[in-house]
This record gives sequence, structure tokens and C-alpha cells, in this order.
Amino acid sequence: MRAGVLGSRRRYRDTWAAYGFLAPWLAGLLVLTLGPLAASLYLSFTQFDLLDPPEWIGLENYRQMATDPRFWKALRVSFTYVVLAVPLKLLAALGLAMLLKQGLRLAVLYRALLYLPSLLGASVAVALLWQRVFAGDGLLNHVLAAFGITGASWISDPRYALDTLVVLAVWQFGSPMIVFLAGLQQIPRDLYEAAGLDGAGAFRQFRRITLPMLTPVIFFNLIFQTIEALKAFTQAYVVSSGTGGPTDSTLFFTLYLYQEAFAHFHMGYASALAWVLMSIIGGLTAVMFAAQRYWVHYDE
Repeated sequence: MRAGVLGSRRRYRDTWAAYGFLAPWLAGLLVLTLGPLAASLYLSFTQFDLLDPPEWIGLENYRQMATDPRFWKALRVSFTYVVLAVPLKLLAALGLAMLLKQGLRLAVLYRALLYLPSLLGASVAVALLWQRVFAGDGLLNHVLAAFGITGASWISDPRYALDTLVVLAVWQFGSPMIVFLAGLQQIPRDLYEAAGLDGAGAFRQFRRITLPMLTPVIFFNLIFQTIEALKAFTQAYVVSSGTGGPTDSTLFFTLYLYQEAFAHFHMGYASALAWVLMSIIGGLTAVMFAAQRYWVHYDE
């Protein structure tokens, strides 16, 4: 009887000790995550300009989006950016990962150099550098002029402005490259040796062995890079000086949200935009998870 009481008290103390260790994380979750989420959801149903108290207007902010041409323009620009940047970035990352796997001399040095752009991230400094590279008198046009080619003012021309941001995204391929490299190193060498004995060439080995074995890694990179592309903000803000120009050709959804919140002080409308963005990201992620059963192959 006494042993049972002591055991019960010990379990009680252990439980409260566990809650004590979890308390900082739980406080952070409530104060820094769930609290702002709830406040943002409430504000999305209000008209709020930071100066006056929020005024409840129901679904009016969401109805306004349906007739807001810049909302649809921002959606179109963001989706175009995702469709172009994500596949190209993953192709570049996979190609370089396969090259590094070939056992090149100084492979560790090459790996570090290729990963360096990803360490810089979507920083203001990188975006400013990109602005100078693609400006009308920038580095790219100086190089083209050396070959007798007259370049465009890439970031000032709506036909090419978004493309420069796509190139910037592809240039930062280091993170998915490292993930691909780790996945390639997990593929058993015996499979390639057996395929070689059966007369399979390099392309057939890639199609029949590398790609199927790498599909879980491709799936991970696809989801992660899609989310990152939808959240992209800094590069568009810096290159366009916060306008999304020229003629809204670089108006990412996040930049439009920022303009509504901090340029026009439409905090209620901006909160509604934020929830739409979160819903889009959640919906796309759910669709990709549902579709993985048709093309992702896991080792049993």
C-alpha cells in the first residue's frame, strides 16, 4: 500500500516536472503563435487602420478581394513565379548533386561554394546585388556589350522583371542540392551494378533506379520549395523598391499584403489576405500529399 502511494506521488512529481520543462515552449506557443493567429483571424473580419478601434464588417474584406484587380494580379504573379522557379531550381539542384556524387576532386570545396548562395538566403544584400546585375547599366549588359549585344533594362522591363527574380531563386539551389545529394548517397550501389550487367545505360539507370528511389526526397524538396516560393518577399521588395513594378510585374502576393498593411494601413484587409495565403499554402500542401501515392515510392 505504502509503495503504491509513493509510486503515485513520484509519477505526480514527474508529470509536473515535465510540464515545468514544457512551460517556456507552451508560453511561446500561446503568446507568439496561437495568440497572434487568433487576433489576425478576428481582424480579417474588421475594418482596422491602426488609428481607430477595429470595426466588425463580417465577410466584406473577403468579398472585396473578388473585385480587386491587384489581388488577382498578385495571385497570378506569385503562381507564375512558383511554376517557373520551383521546377528550375529543383532541376539545377538535382543535376549538380549528381555531378558532385561522381567523386570529383575537391568535391567538398565545390559543395561548399555551391551551397554558399543558399547561406545568404533572400537577404537585402543579395537582392541589391541582383538589382545591380540586371539594371540597364548593370554587369549583365556590360558582359553582353563585350560580345556586341545590346541588353535590355531587365528589371525595368515588365517582360523580363519577374524572370530576373526566377533566376535569383534558381541561383540559390544549395539547400535542395544538399538534400538531393544525401538522398543519392542512400541509393544502394548494387542496383546500378546489376543494371549495368543487364546492359542498362546511364539514362536508363537514371530513369529506372535513380528517379524512383529519389522520389521521397523530390517530394520533400517540392513541398518545401513551393512554400518558400509562395512566401518570397524580400527580393521583389528590393528589386522593385517596394512597388511591385514595373506595372505590377513583380507584385508578389506577400508584397501586396505588405503594401495593404503598412503603406495603406488596411490592417483588416491585410489580415484577410494573410489568411488567404495560408489557406493556399495549406491547400497546395494537402493536394501534394494526396497525390504522392501515385508517384512517390517508399522502401518497405
